[in-house]
Amino acid sequence: MENILKIEKIEKYYGSRSSLTKAIDNISFEVEKGEFVAIMGSSGSGKTTLLNCISTIDKVTSGHIFVGDSDITKLKGNALNRFRREELGFIFQDFNLLDTLTAYENIALALTIQNVSAEEIDKKIRKVASDLDIENVLKKYPYQMSGGQKQRVASARAIVTDPKLILADEPTGALDSKSARMLLERFNYLNENLSATILMVTHDAFTASYATRVLFIKDGKVFNEIRRGEDTRKEFFDKIIDVVTLLGGDLNDAL
Repeated sequence: MENILKIEKIEKYYGSRSSLTKAIDNISFEVEKGEFVAIMGSSGSGKTTLLNCISTIDKVTSGHIFVGDSDITKLKGNALNRFRREELGFIFQDFNLLDTLTAYENIALALTIQNVSAEEIDKKIRKVASDLDIENVLKKYPYQMSGGQKQRVASARAIVTDPKLILADEPTGALDSKSARMLLERFNYLNENLSATILMVTHDAFTASYATRVLFIKDGKVFNEIRRGEDTRKEFFDKIIDVVTLLGGDLNDAL
């Protein structure tokens, strides 16, 4: 099976020499094409820092990150911009929507950059808006939307390009249960039907149960890993809860 993502002995430090914090401690793992991987961990465990390094928002202190055949820790300038534009879909907690653009225009931006025709852009936006139930906000600006609506627009922007690798940081955090389920089912559609590879950070066991594999991060290291295999989503959810319980107080906020 083809590896889409390979993490090789990465470390990340913050601070000065007199006060160093080790956010990521020698993490290595691989994600194959078509996998849907969730990363869970308590606050401060390093899970979001890990995602930020993979998304090139942050730089590793040491180690390497490969997406396909490219070592993204070495990319700079136009090559880095091209990688972000063509290979990644981003869904982050703070939405990153442009305040001066409508929801429609925010979603269209990702396609416009790829020189997709106006007719095709409209077709794709209408489809993803229907999937995420945001048709009624397409003409609105971010300040006119609720937090949940902003997150669904941000999710639509990431999904609409059918990227090779989707990176999601707490994608359902601002959504009600119905909207969260719709988004996660859309993730499953991309994963199962289009072989999209998804790496998602979440504190929520229900959200993680949609994945095919869950990595548990503790103190900047991979503490445990479970795979869904032939389990139903309910059975996988129960296994996730078992690991959370095993970790005790370190992951109380994962429940």
